[in-house]
Amino acid sequence: MKDVIATGTPPGIGEVTTGDELEVKIEGIGSLRNRIGEQG
Repeated sequence: MKDVIATGTPPGIGEVTTGDELEVKIEGIGSLRNRIGEQG
């Protein structure tokens, strides 16, 4: 069984827009980085 922790965006952060880069780091596992692009 695996656990998934999902969180929302805290107040005051703002919207994710084209060109933003999101990174998730998990100690002992690594990181995942995605750049937000235009749809279509």
